[in-house]
Amino acid sequence: MAFGVSAVPGRTSNAARFSLAYAPHEGSFASRGGLIEQIAYAADQGFTAWEDNTARDRPIAQQEQMAKALAQRNMTMGVFVASMPKWGQSRPWLGSDDGAEREAFLADIRASIDVAKRLSASCITVVPGFVAPKIPIDIQTARIIDLMRRASDIVASQDLVLVMEPLNTLTDHPGVYLQTIAQGFAVARGVNSPSVKILADLYHQQIQAGNLIPTLETCWSEIAYLQFGDNPGRKEPTSGEINYNAIVRWLRARSFAGVIGMEHGNSLAGRGGEERLVAAYREIDRA
Repeated sequence: MAFGVSAVPGRTSNAARFSLAYAPHEGSFASRGGLIEQIAYAADQGFTAWEDNTARDRPIAQQEQMAKALAQRNMTMGVFVASMPKWGQSRPWLGSDDGAEREAFLADIRASIDVAKRLSASCITVVPGFVAPKIPIDIQTARIIDLMRRASDIVASQDLVLVMEPLNTLTDHPGVYLQTIAQGFAVARGVNSPSVKILADLYHQQIQAGNLIPTLETCWSEIAYLQFGDNPGRKEPTSGEINYNAIVRWLRARSFAGVIGMEHGNSLAGRGGEERLVAAYREIDRA
């Protein structure tokens, strides 16, 4: 029933709505059915947003069904990935001498505009590739800043924001170019555009650099989107070492109204894990 809309127009959630826009994804509530059924279930638990990294690769009909289900439940669409890296090949090298991969990256940005409109998404994830060998990192940074300026020109008139995601190299993604929120801050300031900001995934930042709240404080002007995930294991908050109660208090003190992607798995399998997921977000949301 992945293409069937189970949500009822105008229906409100059965549970108290969360105070922040935490966004589950397909798989967060896998026992409840297909994509559309999971959206309906999330809404019934009080979630007000949804995230889908692979939305760009879905058939248009399914994108439209998803958009309809979200609209019926007054849920906000979070990010999807505009240009997925070739993880197994450690490509693209966007700071290399060869500009072909940069042109392909920009083509992916252009192709993502219609998807964003279809889903009413305002932020699109970009990963600025991998470190190219034998080229000084400062030269690569300059080229990536230039590239993101060109990308900004593509989306600026569409009221879209490209959010660059730093990824950790110690556990998950060795060799990526953008590794910390601080590095993303430097690139975003170099681009100097409201259409290019940072996606602060706190799971990745905790592994790569730690010091989460001071880093958020320093780089806040360039952060447009957040993702949660605990460490170790990349599961729901309260399953690991990150003090998400403190993070939520910090965000609420700044009246953060954006989407927070639940970019993690469940620490327990099956429905027990889904119930634990909801309970964990209830706990941190009370912070």
